[in-house]
Parts: sequence; C-alpha cells; structure tokens
Amino acid sequence: MTETMNSAPHPSAAPRRAVVTGASAGIGRATALELARRGWHVYAVGRRSERLDELAAQTADEQAPGAVVPAPLDVTDAAAVEALAGRVAAEGGVDALVNIAGGARGTEHVAAGDTENWEWMYRANVLGTLTMCRAFLPMLRAHGRGSVLNLTSTAAIVAYEGGAGYNAAKMGQHGLTAALCLEEAEHDVRVIEVLPGMVHTEEFSLRRLGGDAAAADKVYAGVEKPLTAEDVAEVCVHALELPHHVNLDQIVMRPLAQAAQHKVIRR
Repeated sequence: MTETMNSAPHPSAAPRRAVVTGASAGIGRATALELARRGWHVYAVGRRSERLDELAAQTADEQAPGAVVPAPLDVTDAAAVEALAGRVAAEGGVDALVNIAGGARGTEHVAAGDTENWEWMYRANVLGTLTMCRAFLPMLRAHGRGSVLNLTSTAAIVAYEGGAGYNAAKMGQHGLTAALCLEEAEHDVRVIEVLPGMVHTEEFSLRRLGGDAAAADKVYAGVEKPLTAEDVAEVCVHALELPHHVNLDQIVMRPLAQAAQHKVIRR
C-alpha cells in the first residue's frame, strides 16, 4: 500500500514515542501537549519538575489518547541525559527527538557583550542540542524511521542589532542541524529544522530582558497576532507526522505582521 499524506496512526498501531525538551513552558510545553493529544507517548524534559507534573496531569484530565511522562533534567547535564536515554531505550525506544530547549539572555551590542550571557546561550542552544542528539541518535538509527526536530529561530539566518549573542547561538545550532541532516540521511533519520520569528510566549522576552515585564510587553506592542506557542507546536507536530520520506528540511514561520526581521507592522 502506498504511504499517503494522511499520517494519522492506525487505531491498532502502537503509540509513537517522542522526547521533547523545554517542555516546562512555552513552545516545548505546547508541543508536548499537542503530541499527547494526537496519541503520542511523550517524555517531557525540563528543569522544573512541578511544571512537568502539571503538564502530565493536564493530559490525564483531558483524557488525551497519548500520555506525558515527566523527565526533569538539564539538557546540558550529560550524565542525566544518558540516564534518560537508557530508561527510554529500556521502555521501548523513541520515534522522535524534539529539541525545543534554548533561549536568549540580554540585548547588549557586541561592544558591550556580556560573556556570562553569551556562554549561557551557547550552552542552552548548542551544547544542549548536541548532548541530546549524541545520547538518542543510536536508538533513532536502530529504529529505522526516526526523526530529529530542532527548533532554532529566524535569528539563525538574519542578524540584528542587539541580537549578536542570540544570533551566534542560534546560527551555531542552525549549522549543527545542517550537518546532522547530511550525516544521518544514510541512517534513515529525518532531520527537521523549524525557525520561528516573533512568538509571544509567557517567558521568552521576560527572561531575555531580566524580568522587566514592561520591556517585555513592549516587544509585542501593537503587533497584531504574533505567533503563539501553539502555532509553532502545530507546525512541529505536522512535520513529525508526515510520512517519513517527506522531510521538511527547514520551516521558516513568522506572523503576517512580521514581514522580515527588520520590518514589523505595529498598529
């Protein structure tokens, strides 16, 4: 039978399984929830265990066809990540690794670059992705039809003033993803990159701006319908649920009001 673009699993099929990082908030949380709603068994990775427990409880309350299993850890902690990989392998392996964890800190120009902020962004966005991929690629290769989805950013392809540290981190993650795609094609591991533009989540700009709520709100002021975490999650899940031979290598998504990185319509 020819595989079609309708990717809904057969009712008798075993549930697909995914590891989703950054699942305690924002896009990661929305992606884990959407996967569970579509019947996936999700290992939800994040540093805040109470947030992961709340997410698991929500999927249970909704009687979602899938499930969320909390997996609290820091993605840059290699020992913890290896332990999780061992647990997942023992429980049946995984169909997809979804690297959402990351983030930005600071908006200083290069001349005033904060080394601590830059190091944090590199660790969170690049080394965290490396650590997760290194641990889970063996089982994805063994699976025969595995997928890796890395969430980067339009900051990975367009630089902007005050964004150098985040640009550098996301461009690094973008380069890692491009190399990974070349390296894993022969192992039948599909590599997908999603590059969102302006997304209004509860924490991204607030954390980047040191907890200044007024400054964070100003980022989105006057922008009609910036992307939401749920918008990005829907795109991520769609890419993962397409037939395996269909690879959306790079998906750039912006709100209509953001015509380009440097042009945002504010009304």
